[in-house]
Amino acid sequence: MALNIGDKAPNFEVQDQSGSTIKLSDFEGRKLVLFFYPKDNTPTCTVEACNLRDNYQTFIDQGYEVLGISSDDAKSHQKFIDKHSLPYSLLADTDKIMHEAYGTWVEKSMYGRKYMGTARKTFVIDDKGVIENIIEKVKAKEHTTQILG
Repeated sequence: MALNIGDKAPNFEVQDQSGSTIKLSDFEGRKLVLFFYPKDNTPTCTVEACNLRDNYQTFIDQGYEVLGISSDDAKSHQKFIDKHSLPYSLLADTDKIMHEAYGTWVEKSMYGRKYMGTARKTFVIDDKGVIENIIEKVKAKEHTTQILG
């Protein structure tokens, strides 16, 4: 089932890079940017993560928190954060439950070979837990502008 703008964001409970449990309800009363990305330390994912890092204070000033999600484990996330000085948490959805709930675990194709992987997609969730925007065609270098307009 695909999510749409106006839908209640699916709840989640997943660990971040330090092993802390993060839940959607932790952000009640605040706006949230959830960005799904395929893999830590790959070129496009790094550009996207660093674009959000470079504009993180703008997100905070406008009442947003930022979370990244991939199927990489916590150790990989911590290395990614350390290498690129990322100021926000990365969620380790290794069992892909969150990916399934948000419709981001999809069939992909590369060089004619089909495989399952993460769709690069961002969900902007309002302070009441409702999806206010979905960015399906993420432009890594311009992602902050896509989110904040």
